[in-house]
Amino acid sequence: MSDKISIQGLEVWTRIGVPDEERARPQKLEISASFSAETVKEAARLDDVALTVNYFDVSQTIRRVTESGERKLIETLAEDLASALLGEFPIKDIEIEIRKFIIPECRYVSLRIERKRI
Repeated sequence: MSDKISIQGLEVWTRIGVPDEERARPQKLEISASFSAETVKEAARLDDVALTVNYFDVSQTIRRVTESGERKLIETLAEDLASALLGEFPIKDIEIEIRKFIIPECRYVSLRIERKRI
C-alpha cells in the first residue's frame, strides 16, 4: 500500500461546455486529485517539504491548466490535468474528479479518471 495525497473540492473557474452560450461566461467547477506519494515517510522523518509532493504547487498547476483556455468537455480538461500533473511532479499515478454544476435540480455531474505514468 502506498501513501496518498489528496486535494478535495478545489474551486476553479473556467469556460467549459458544448454550446457556445455555455462557454460565454466562466463557470465554477470543483476538482479533486489524489496521487501516490512514495516519499511521505522520509519527508515526515526529516520534516522537509522538498522531499514530498507539495500539494500547494499541485493546486496551482490545476488552476493554471484549468484557466489556460476554454474547452467543450470536462473529459478534455481531465486529460489535460492528468497529463500536466504526471509530467510536472514525481508521481506515478493520479485520480482526478471534476464536478460541474450545470443541470438544474441536480447537485452536480462528475467525471472521474485514473491515469498512470507511462
